[in-house]
Amino acid sequence: MHYLSTGASTGGLFGLYRWECGPGVTGPDPHFHRLITESFYILAGTMRIYDGSRWIPAPAGGIHGFKNESGQPASMLLHFSPGAPREGYFEGLVGVAGLTEEERAAFYLEHDNNWLR
Repeated sequence: MHYLSTGASTGGLFGLYRWECGPGVTGPDPHFHRLITESFYILAGTMRIYDGSRWIPAPAGGIHGFKNESGQPASMLLHFSPGAPREGYFEGLVGVAGLTEEERAAFYLEHDNNWLR
């Protein structure tokens, strides 16, 4: 994850990040945000976007997820508006597997990630 413009650096207007992933299947499962809108722009490779019922380009504010299933490296821009502090979320993902179920739920709630079950 590369921080191009954080919410702090844009006065809370937006956050812009470059997500780079290797050839293995990677990316979050379907989820939504209550307080922010997330947009995607594919820079290289192929990413599939989930719209709440199927994997296509995502609508603003809708249920979404994204996966690199191409077997090739890929990268994309993630744009969040307003500029929520997503850095804590991205940095915290490293330790999520070691959290209890309650701690994971609190982490995701704190960072406005609402998973579909």
